[in-house]
Order: sequence, then C-alpha cells, then structure tokens
Amino acid sequence: MTQSKNKVYEIRWHGRGGQGAVTGAMILAEAAYLDGYKGVTAAPFFGAERRGAPIIATNRISRDEIKTYSLVEKPDIVVVLDETLLDVIDVTNGMKENGIVIINSTREPGDIGISAFTVATTDASHYAEEAGLVVSGATIVNTCILGAISRATGLVSLESIEQAIRNHFSGSAAEKNIKGTQLTYEATKLSGEWKP
Repeated sequence: MTQSKNKVYEIRWHGRGGQGAVTGAMILAEAAYLDGYKGVTAAPFFGAERRGAPIIATNRISRDEIKTYSLVEKPDIVVVLDETLLDVIDVTNGMKENGIVIINSTREPGDIGISAFTVATTDASHYAEEAGLVVSGATIVNTCILGAISRATGLVSLESIEQAIRNHFSGSAAEKNIKGTQLTYEATKLSGEWKP
C-alpha cells in the first residue's frame, strides 16, 4: 500500500461495552508511534455506559503532527468488533471514498453486503478463544483485530503491534494477546486491495 506523506488516516472502531475497543484504539496508536508516525491519537466515545452497549473509539494516524482531537466523523477505516452491530447501526456512515471496513466475522468479505468499500473479515472471536483470551466468559477480540488492521491496511506493522501489546500487558497475558493477533493477521481475507 502506498501512503501519502501528509495523509491523516482516520479510524472509527465500533464495539460493545466490555469488548475492549478503547484499549484496542490505544494500542493501535502506540504501535503507530513505534512505526514512526509523529501524529497519533486515540479517543473514546461512550453512549449508555453499560456492558454490551454500542460504543465508539477513534484513532488518527499521520506522519505529521495532528492538531485535531475531536472524534472521527469521516473515517478511512472502520473496525467492527461485533458483527451484530451491522444490524443495529450503519457502520459505514460518513466513510470516505475508498474506505475499508474490517469486521470480526466468520463470513467471507463478499457475503457481508457492503459493496461500496473494501471489506476485510476475520474470525477474531475464534482466534481470541484459541489464544485463551476469555475473561469471565467474555471473548476479548480487541488485540486480535489489530492483526487484521495490520494485514488489511499495511499502515502499522505487526511487529510494532506486538511491541505495543508487550508495553500494555506482561507475562502470559502479553503472549496470549500476541498469539491471537498473529493468528488473526494470517487469517484475514479481503474483498480487494485497499487503495487509500
């Protein structure tokens, strides 16, 4: 993927409370910084603050300094941690032309029903379970989906994501999160090449 030198990549995460969208956005921002991006932001937005309620987190990533800190309204990239949200909200609302939607799903990208944008799918839930990322019965997919973001967009390297995970977690928790990220990276499928 060819990156524009002055481009600000805007990312909007859609998840449910307790799935770790905010933590995922924070780790992505750190990984981008480790990859040499000078401008990185991560911001949460909470509606009804309860486990399972839809939530949004956002990132901005740029090779240059960023001076905008508001929530992302016109994303280049949308990340969906819970496929059931596709039935509840329009995750593509406001997306820029040539955007990409990355979805935690067992379905093929062409079966999602989003044809105006590039679609990437991966069964992050399966790989999170395989890696042992289950807490109190809930499968935590936030770090796994980072592998899909790396594979589908090429914006942030898998190595920097792994380092950011190690900076955020320690011991076996870090290794489980890295394993899930690696598995998801390898399993990500795209409807076509993303050309930002």
